[in-house]
Amino acid sequence: MGIEEPRDGGSRRPSTQPSTNTTVIDVDKDGFLRDFRTWSPDAAASIAAMERITLSARHWEVINLVRQYYDDFRVSPPTRVLAKLVAEKLGTDKGRSIYLMQLFTAKYARNVSKIAGLPKPTGCD
Repeated sequence: MGIEEPRDGGSRRPSTQPSTNTTVIDVDKDGFLRDFRTWSPDAAASIAAMERITLSARHWEVINLVRQYYDDFRVSPPTRVLAKLVAEKLGTDKGRSIYLMQLFTAKYARNVSKIAGLPKPTGCD
């Protein structure tokens, strides 16, 4: 059973069948994809909506960077590594914790990994 997230911003609900206006995703109890290979931009938008985040181009540059990091190292970047990575690749201002919290909330390493379809970073509760 997955989570069916209406694209119109409605509430999420359990579903076993897809419909034309939803993306069905299979997540664990913490909201992370059970199989990262099922990730898609639509799945990312659905997961973000569950966290009350509306994705913009600023979000996508961080999401794509985190997915590339995972491809290279096979691990989701923990908080400090994520901030350093973003600062190195996207600029010092974007690598600041306050910027990342504005995009992905206080649990930004956890949320960006979740939205990117990756496993929970080490050290995240």
